Amino acid sequence: MRILVTGGCGFIGSNFILRCFEKFENVSIINVDAMGIGSNPLNLKELKSSKYKFVRGNICNKTLLEKLIPKVDHIVNFAAESHVDRSIVNPKDFIKSNYLGVFNILEVLRNHKKIKLLHISTDEVYGEILKGKHVENDEMNPSNPYSATKASAEMIIRAYSRTYDLDTTITRATNNFGPRQFLEKLIPSTILSALRNETMQLHGNGSYKRQWIYVNDHCEALVKILKNWKSSSIYNIAGNNEVTNLNIVKKIMKIMNKNNLISFGPDRPGQDRRYSISGNLLEKRTGFRAKTNLDDALKHTIEWYVSNRKWWEKISLQKINPTPWLKNRQL
Repeated sequence: MRILVTGGCGFIGSNFILRCFEKFENVSIINVDAMGIGSNPLNLKELKSSKYKFVRGNICNKTLLEKLIPKVDHIVNFAAESHVDRSIVNPKDFIKSNYLGVFNILEVLRNHKKIKLLHISTDEVYGEILKGKHVENDEMNPSNPYSATKASAEMIIRAYSRTYDLDTTITRATNNFGPRQFLEKLIPSTILSALRNETMQLHGNGSYKRQWIYVNDHCEALVKILKNWKSSSIYNIAGNNEVTNLNIVKKIMKIMNKNNLISFGPDRPGQDRRYSISGNLLEKRTGFRAKTNLDDALKHTIEWYVSNRKWWEKISLQKINPTPWLKNRQL
């Protein structure tokens, strides 16, 4: 199997690449990454393989894609701007990467229709759901510029698949966490606050609910999808844990033996109160179900950040605090 991974130096992409070399006996990977704010070359420092190649580049560069795509039989597209607060401050970058970048991939695939595209989307395209769980054929109702660009990318993929007979599959995963996640996100930001004995500030009163999936479980689901390929599919990749933001922060603080390091700030504009998705379709077709216990995964994640200070110490706080309505780093 020859795979082009886009955005492979980011959080989920790097974990996926490492997983592929564990799970596939004969795999070669080209990783193209623009090395934006969420990418880190240290994410793949442990990877030593002659079947791995890194190319610094952007999926908005169609000429580059025309050189790389014919060399593979699968594309797994992680490349995206993914920080919601940043999309509220500056939506243009998200439209460029999340929509126009996908458009470039599809344009190249029109001349290489045997190459399969696995596009990594998000459960945020559904918008909030106060009761029950979203299933794959529910209407998309994005609430912020980030999720709107992801929904737009999905729509053009589906249109190109039908019009030009492209071989594509889309996944919508719930909130990920684990090693190598950029510090803006809730869980690593909380860990960093605890390590520095700084207050962790939450949006509103912290009552917003999210499902969580450990990144290794997410990557295992993607491997199963590649092994059990079914064209023109859409899959929810659901975590088995649903908790409020406040409770997840309390769990981390308890594990790290920290008290009174939580504060509350203004709500994020357009904040969704609850996300929840059903993973029944994916389980039925591939047998996948998230297995990692939340508390165990949190402990492992905390241990990773404690043991890898060099990974995060070089990231400046200015780089990860773009939002005018938050005084702290949590996004």
